[in-house]
Amino acid sequence: MPGPHECSAGREAEEADTSRGSAVASARDRVSHVQRDRRKRTGSTSDRDLPHWSLACTPLEILDPASSAAGARVGLFDFDGTLSLIRAGWFDVMVPMMVETLLDLRTGESEAELTELVEGYVGHLTGRQTIYQMIEFTEQITKRGGTPKDPLEYKHIYLDLLMDKIRHRREDLRSGRVDPDELMVPGARRLLDAMLERGLRLYLASGTDQPYMQEEARLLRIDSYFAGGMHGALDDYKNFSKKILVERIIDESDYAGSEFLGFGDGFVEIEVVKTVGGSAVGVATDEPDCVSVDKVKRDRLAAVGADWIVPNFNAHNELMAALFGAS
Repeated sequence: MPGPHECSAGREAEEADTSRGSAVASARDRVSHVQRDRRKRTGSTSDRDLPHWSLACTPLEILDPASSAAGARVGLFDFDGTLSLIRAGWFDVMVPMMVETLLDLRTGESEAELTELVEGYVGHLTGRQTIYQMIEFTEQITKRGGTPKDPLEYKHIYLDLLMDKIRHRREDLRSGRVDPDELMVPGARRLLDAMLERGLRLYLASGTDQPYMQEEARLLRIDSYFAGGMHGALDDYKNFSKKILVERIIDESDYAGSEFLGFGDGFVEIEVVKTVGGSAVGVATDEPDCVSVDKVKRDRLAAVGADWIVPNFNAHNELMAALFGAS
C-alpha cells in the first residue's frame, strides 16, 4: 500500500497531467483560430499534409566562388527542414500558439503586429533547441505584464500540438503506407550516399528533442548514415548545443575545424561550422514543397556565412561540383 507521501505525489502528478491536458486543448482551439485567420490574410496553404515537388533540377546559388569542401572529412547535418519533412508546418503551430497568448494580454498590439514579432524571433532561433524559442516567448509575456508558465511547460504544450499535426505522417511511415523519401527534402538520400562515398564521417545535430529526432530518423531509414551519432535537444538544455558538439568532436578526434562541411536550414549550424573554419551549405527550403528558395531563410543563412544556398538537393551534380570540384 502506498504511503501518504506517495499518494500525495500521485495526486499532484495527476493534477499536473490534467492541467497540461486542459492547456493543450485550449491552445489547440486558439491555434486553429489564428491559423485560419492567418491563411485568410496571407493565402498560405502551408498546412498541406504532404509535400508535392518538381523533380526537375533546381538552382544552386554560389555565394563564395572561392569556397571548397574538397578537404572535408566531417559532415554535420541538421535534421528538420534539412533532411526531414515529417515536421513540416511546425512554424504554423508554434507561432499561432504564441500570438494568441500574447493577444490575451490585451496590450493594444494587433494580431498582425504580434505575428510579425513572433515570426521574427522564432525564425531567428530556428536551429537552436526549441526551449530557446520558449524562453524568448516567456520574456515577451513578462515584458507585457503577464505571468508566464515555465518555458519547459510551454515546450511540452507546443510538442503536444505539433504531434496532433504530424502523428499521421509518423504512422504512415511506420506502417509502410508512405515511402520515406516522400517525407524527405528532395535529393537528401542521394546526398547522404554521396557523402559516405567520399569517406565523410556524418553527424546529425538537431534542435528537436533527441528521442523524437532519433525515432524519426529511423522511420526515414537514414539513421545508419550517421556513424558519428544522432544528437538532439535535452530537457537539460544547457548540456547540449551544436557548438558544444562541434567543439567536442574537434577536441576528441584528429579532425580540424576546416575539415567540417555543414548542411542546415537554421543559422546556428551554419554559424558554428563557419566559426571553426569549415564550409557550409544553407538549405533554404520553402516547406513543404521545397521547390523554390525561401527568401527569409536565404538571407538569414547568407548573413552568417553560408557558402552555397539550395532549396533542395535535386541539383546533385551541380552541388557536388561546387563542393568538391569537377570529377
